[in-house]
Amino acid sequence: MIPERLQPILDEVRPLAERFEAAGHSLYLVGGIVRDLMLGRSTDDSDLDLTTDARPDEVKAIIAPWADSVWTQGQAFGTIGARHGSSSFEVTTHRAEAYRSDSRKPQVVYADDVEVDLSRRDFTVNAMALRLPDVKLVDPYGGIDDLAASRLRTPLGPDESFNDDPLRMLRAARFIAGYGLVPDEALVDAVTRLRTRLEIVSPERIQGELSKLLVVDDPSDGLWFLANTELSDEFLPELLAMRVEQDPIHRHKDVLAHTIAVVAKTRPRLVVRLAALLHDVGKPKTRAIGPRGVSFHHHEVVGARMARDRMRALRFPNELVDDVTRLVFLHLRFHGYQDEVWSDAAVRRYARDAGPLLDELNELTRCDCTTRNERKARMLAARMDALEARIAELSERESLESIRPDIDGNRVMELLDVKPGRVVGQALDMLLEARLEEGPLGEAEAEKRLLEWWEAREHRVT
Repeated sequence: MIPERLQPILDEVRPLAERFEAAGHSLYLVGGIVRDLMLGRSTDDSDLDLTTDARPDEVKAIIAPWADSVWTQGQAFGTIGARHGSSSFEVTTHRAEAYRSDSRKPQVVYADDVEVDLSRRDFTVNAMALRLPDVKLVDPYGGIDDLAASRLRTPLGPDESFNDDPLRMLRAARFIAGYGLVPDEALVDAVTRLRTRLEIVSPERIQGELSKLLVVDDPSDGLWFLANTELSDEFLPELLAMRVEQDPIHRHKDVLAHTIAVVAKTRPRLVVRLAALLHDVGKPKTRAIGPRGVSFHHHEVVGARMARDRMRALRFPNELVDDVTRLVFLHLRFHGYQDEVWSDAAVRRYARDAGPLLDELNELTRCDCTTRNERKARMLAARMDALEARIAELSERESLESIRPDIDGNRVMELLDVKPGRVVGQALDMLLEARLEEGPLGEAEAEKRLLEWWEAREHRVT
């Protein structure tokens, strides 16, 4: 009996499967959708992956009369894409692909047997297929049993699998964290030995897989896998460098353990998770031991620079690089907060410097507290509550989202009868400083302050 959750997908694919069957070819549903269906997980069925013994030209001929549109950008790798109604399909010829030892691009060799195709998949839990249209599970490598046992294995030997595509070593971390799978000993050993093979994989592919790991509900086990196998050294050497104790005398938790705990506490949103992962990367370089113990002076400054360099090397989008760098740079700003010490101006500066990342900065700051000392944790939470209340109170009276001078550069030039240049910037800086210190001045008062500043400046010059 076909499980009820399968029926809508099968109904959607059946007309296409029948076309392949009529042409004398087999068609199989493959990929993560099969795994998730077996687990009873919800899945996005708007993009369906299928595999067939038909060659790409034959696939195109079978699909074209049925599809609303067809695309062939992946034909060189055996994939033909199509859209029918609201669903997209990718049909790939059975294949066995492998990377040459010195290449970032896979060699594609077609196969006639679905089991050969499944043998080249990354893990047994992904090496299952549903034959269509008669619906039969094909599971030659025990993926169902491994799902039941929460076990992560490769269909073939792990050496062969990881040499075929070294990115699979990094992907293992995502399945360990995202599906609660435990890697078998052979897999761990292979990653430890073969980790340098990751050098042939493009930074963009590594960045994509790391991003997917970071946004699972709790990436902790995956991050520990990267650290313990030292795979992280191949693309994020800053991770293992944080395995230093914060307090060597009392042996308090090391920076790496703290970092992974912070990542786990944040929401599964990439900008916050990346900031949590990188917020303390500057500590190893700034670590000093003095009479009062260990210090990490200015690690937020050093860390922001290191975070920017690493994210650029991994080809993250520029906007994301800027946002994460800002969060790393600002993550200690709160720790000087005391309600009776911080003026409204200080609160405005905090909000202004965070800008649109204010919520993310506050979240990172809260999650950065991983102490087991309940009294200290309550104290820090109460201080953050107080700061957020101050920000909310000020926001009711004035706009903190985008603090700027009360008049713009055009009005400055008009009042002072000057052209664009350094003096306009200096005038706006003066007005912004007044805005931060005193709150909104209003246009009239801002113009008055500007003219007074200009007159005083003219006197100084003469």
